[in-house]
Amino acid sequence: MAFTSELIAELEFLSLFNLSNTQEGLKVHHTATAAAIAAAQRLHDKGLISQPDGGYLTSLGLEAAAHAQGVLTILKLPQAA
Repeated sequence: MAFTSELIAELEFLSLFNLSNTQEGLKVHHTATAAAIAAAQRLHDKGLISQPDGGYLTSLGLEAAAHAQGVLTILKLPQAA
């Protein structure tokens, strides 16, 4: 499976959530990029966030965001010599 621009936008959106505070949500404003607005809608359609314009992570969304943020952490590690 290849990473499409749509999947990357969804991963980027999931990476914005604060996993330390599940009561903290996100709101996508009308001034956001078209890609961010569409990513939020797709994540809502998939049941990962509570509202089409952001909101809170669902239990599935929390798991997905944790995985997405974990991958980012691993990939940002410095290369071993």
